[in-house]
Amino acid sequence: MADKSRMKCNVVKKSDRAGKKKMVKACSGGKEKLIHFGASGYGHNYSAAARKSFKARHKCDTATNKLSARYWSCKKLWAGKGGSTKSSPASIKRKY
Repeated sequence: MADKSRMKCNVVKKSDRAGKKKMVKACSGGKEKLIHFGASGYGHNYSAAARKSFKARHKCDTATNKLSARYWSCKKLWAGKGGSTKSSPASIKRKY
């Protein structure tokens, strides 16, 4: 388990929680909160189309609260340009 007291504020690192990709000790307005975000079972589909859909679905343009997982997902996981070259895990690939 992550020791929140030893972590730096607003620095994203790999999550130690099952099912999550990243974690951050979010600090805002004198408050601290340990946030785990990003579903680990969905692979790495950060293509332009997937990014556009995610940002619209989660209203990333209004995510301003650092104490929410939505803010960190929009800022760190889905903010960059281009897509990942990694493929999704074989366990979740659809067979048509």
